[in-house]
Amino acid sequence: MTFKRIADAGDLTGKTALVRVDFNVPMDKGLVTDDTRLRSAVETVQTLRTHGAKVVLLAHFGRPKGQRVAEMSLAPIAGAFSKVLGSNVSFVADCRGDHVKAAIADLPPAGVILLENTRFLPGEEKGDMDLAKEIAALGDIYVNDAFSAAHRRHVSTAVLAEIMPAYAGTAMERELDALDKALGNPEKPVLAVVGGAKVSSKIDLLKNLVTQVDMLAIGGGMANTFLAARGLSVGKSLCEHDLADTAREIETIAKANGCQILLPVDLVVAREFAANAANRTCGLDDVADDEMILDAGPQTVAALGAAMDTARTLVWNGPLGAFEMTPFDTATVAAAQSAAKLAKAGKLVAVAGGGDTVAALNHAGVADDFTFVSTAGGAFLEWMEGKPLPGVDALKG
Repeated sequence: MTFKRIADAGDLTGKTALVRVDFNVPMDKGLVTDDTRLRSAVETVQTLRTHGAKVVLLAHFGRPKGQRVAEMSLAPIAGAFSKVLGSNVSFVADCRGDHVKAAIADLPPAGVILLENTRFLPGEEKGDMDLAKEIAALGDIYVNDAFSAAHRRHVSTAVLAEIMPAYAGTAMERELDALDKALGNPEKPVLAVVGGAKVSSKIDLLKNLVTQVDMLAIGGGMANTFLAARGLSVGKSLCEHDLADTAREIETIAKANGCQILLPVDLVVAREFAANAANRTCGLDDVADDEMILDAGPQTVAALGAAMDTARTLVWNGPLGAFEMTPFDTATVAAAQSAAKLAKAGKLVAVAGGGDTVAALNHAGVADDFTFVSTAGGAFLEWMEGKPLPGVDALKG
């Protein structure tokens, strides 16, 4: 994957960079409760400042749907980012107009300003070209550092890149480089681990992966649907019985593409969906009608570990069981620790993403040992599904 980076922008002295960041952070009573996304923007901002550019930050917060919603203003975030950056970040309560131009003109060299929520503008989510041209006139170059919003063709995430000299920020660089190593141009064999509750939410993802990877391990509630499609009883487990044909179709596509599907070979079952519920480990043909499958068993974990040992690249999305509750987090934690150990030893490129996945890896205490963990959510999933990402496509050079 070739795309333009800040290093390709040349001399930025006296230039103004419009930088799309992801500041859609958790807030409580006007205070940022998790500054991870703010911290991820620091390197790009500092790089641009070091090269002499003024930095104009564009971001969204929530879903105001083209209306001004006071509770969704970015004003409090300017102060929070100032603390993270260690330098003053001014704020202007709009994204266009003469007063915005004046505020940017008044910025000193290497100054930083945050504009108001881009989604307050009705044309933002519509990708309105007139709005894009108006915002583009505020700067000289465009930098996208928000992979999490790259699956949207909004003005601030893609259209600006189509009409301005456009570059990837450093956080975007790391994401795209990691994704390229994972599926774009991976070292084979490639193992994908996909878990979570429902097949219905990941049909496109599964159909794409079985054409791209050598092995696909399916866990969580999704595995129950595949087991049921093979004629096995899953008791009262979470299962989408109406998707049995879809599961069989995915297995057929996998076989045609030489992809081995790995399903659980033993199960942890309980009669109650609760932490520390009485449970037992059983075979695939031994689930009682009043039992539910809540985790994969030790033989499954061992088989998955063996698959990891043979793989050179791992792509992971979703837990293998009800990891929020002990002891049904056992398989997810054990498998994550195995992957992390291999990645740390340089034997495996391990890339993971998706909300539950990040939470599961943090729970296992191994997120820092993976090669890369994406917090992008929807954009990461659409990338795994093989769908075009407008915000990324616009950066390709």
